[in-house]
Amino acid sequence: MSEQTLKITGGCKLSGIVDISGAKNSALPLLFATVLSSGKCVLDNVPVLEDIEKTLQLLGDIGAICSFQNGRIETELREVICSEAPYSLVKAMRASFWVLGPLLARCGQASVALPGGDAIGTRPVDIHLDGLHKLGAKITTEHGVVNAIAPKGLHGGTIHLPFPSVGATHHLLLTAALIDDDVEIHGAAREPEVVELATFLERMGAKISGAGTSTIRIHGATSLQGAEIRVIGDRIEAATYLAAAAITGGKITIRNIEVESIASTIEVLTASGCSCITSPSTVIVRAPEKLSSVSFSTAPYPGLATDVQPILMAMMTKAQGIAEIEETIFENRFGHVAEFRRFGADITVCGRNATVRGVNLLSAAPVQGLDIRAAAAMVIMGLAADGETVVEDIFHLHRGYDSMIAKLRSLGANIHLSNRKSRYELVVGC
Repeated sequence: MSEQTLKITGGCKLSGIVDISGAKNSALPLLFATVLSSGKCVLDNVPVLEDIEKTLQLLGDIGAICSFQNGRIETELREVICSEAPYSLVKAMRASFWVLGPLLARCGQASVALPGGDAIGTRPVDIHLDGLHKLGAKITTEHGVVNAIAPKGLHGGTIHLPFPSVGATHHLLLTAALIDDDVEIHGAAREPEVVELATFLERMGAKISGAGTSTIRIHGATSLQGAEIRVIGDRIEAATYLAAAAITGGKITIRNIEVESIASTIEVLTASGCSCITSPSTVIVRAPEKLSSVSFSTAPYPGLATDVQPILMAMMTKAQGIAEIEETIFENRFGHVAEFRRFGADITVCGRNATVRGVNLLSAAPVQGLDIRAAAAMVIMGLAADGETVVEDIFHLHRGYDSMIAKLRSLGANIHLSNRKSRYELVVGC
């Protein structure tokens, strides 16, 4: 057996132009929205990712006819043949759980395994289930599977989220779109991906107001039509390439991104000494001779996304000064720190706070990508480290980054895939 690793030789200043792919965190809820309609739905600018492939597999299992070519997905689910989502899929991608509400709304029943996904902290599904219960669902959990039925049909209601969960907002918005009644979601997430989902559902026939604010009002329909949409640019991918340019002392241009959606990242880059020239869909970043440390906290949108935290922390490891970083969203999102230290980074952690003291030199090391964004952060540090870095468990990158290796190589990075014997393979002899 063999498994792939990434080998990165650091020291190259990134330079050039990179086009940002469609946002995974938008494409996934849009795909689950197609479950609500028996008509043809089309998504353009879809990234080529393992999570997208898994979602298409799930849609196919429940009866959808799907095609995916050149960034364009066409789906049609004339009849749901199975209202169950198995653990084999849901454990690999937490967002699969969001199919529960749409299946329930369309079929009156659904069974979905409790989710898995990245181990970055507690992401309880209780608020999803409480919201569905307020819309008329009867829910039981048995043997790790959530069973939901709506014997009298779903109905309108008012839902108060205890915190602005993006997943719960997506899930309840999807479900409400197929309820011919008034639904209000208070404390909703405000992310651009939520706004895009609302836009798509409106094109399908739902009436929605307030998307992008903390209160969303929905009046759904008894049936929804097919619709078409172009997926917005991935703001986390954009932040990744900007940070990579900054830590390597480079200058790059990123295109096809709504610049307003990455305003908080640009603020950190500017404070670190980078020059950032922006237009509505383009950013040109030029790194200084030496980065300055910047303290920051994660927060719900429009604050700094928790997904960006490992990426900007990587950038801070080579900055002059001390950066205080507070993680307010997930309690276990400093798992990457132990791997950062293998590069020689000086980081101490106390609860949800990390102190990063910038060092002059990072040394290449063998490291492990623990989740999608941590793996991306390892790549960023490898680009700036002295020597050859080997990144293991790069399947996470295939889940979240479309053509990352090709894009980095186009910017001048010395990076390539390598096959090696699996670390689980035993050699037996005398």
